[in-house]
Amino acid sequence: MMNLFLGYVRSPIGLLTLAWDDAALRALDFDGFDARFHALLESHYGKYRLNDAHVPAQYRHALEAYFAGELTAVDDLPVQTAGTPFQRQVWTALREIPAGTTMSYGELARRIGRAGASRAVGRANGANPVGIVVPCHRVIGSDGSLTGYGGGMDRKRWLLAHEQSHLLKLAVSA
Repeated sequence: MMNLFLGYVRSPIGLLTLAWDDAALRALDFDGFDARFHALLESHYGKYRLNDAHVPAQYRHALEAYFAGELTAVDDLPVQTAGTPFQRQVWTALREIPAGTTMSYGELARRIGRAGASRAVGRANGANPVGIVVPCHRVIGSDGSLTGYGGGMDRKRWLLAHEQSHLLKLAVSA
């Protein structure tokens, strides 16, 4: 049985639920999505136990900084996930999409050398257990439309607008 710690961080788009161990962040989701959070943990780790704890300063500070406009603050957070080799490949590629930009499922499939696997990329994107830090919100439809997001479309819109507005502020001040 895997032992994980459980804690919460407040954000402008709701309370964030985090699970971690001594090595890395293992899951991040929005409060109120408990069924999905537990389903993702079970699918990744099988049996697990959650122990209430204070979120480590490293994770809390990085998330607070991200929401304050330091968009790269979460980029170097240690993340470990289970999942298939293909899923982990997709999640690694997600972390390479710069803040404030978007990419279609098809583009992401091509980027990982799997052109034509956009649906599989979409499924891997949906199974991402570490939202925001592994920025699945940056993936959109091939026509530029916003597509599903586990935290809800309003949060996806907010995250993309947040990133774009802070990049614009940086560009204007440069």
